[in-house]
Amino acid sequence: MKAKVYVTLKRSVLDPQGKAVQHALQTLGFENVKDVRMGKFIELDMKDIPKPEAEQKLRSMCEKLLANTVIEEYKYELV
Repeated sequence: MKAKVYVTLKRSVLDPQGKAVQHALQTLGFENVKDVRMGKFIELDMKDIPKPEAEQKLRSMCEKLLANTVIEEYKYELV
């Protein structure tokens, strides 16, 4: 079973890396870019376990290591 985790800064947190990329894109002629938010994509290959158990373990991984829940939010999907 594969898990895909998306981690992004909360909307209330300033994203300086996103602002730098936005500025660079506009400098390259992409003036239509209004805002950029950067994040992380993490793909995990998990052993075959029941989906509810996999979700519980995945939430625990995100809360303990993969995301800083003070400033970041996460979502995941199991495939």
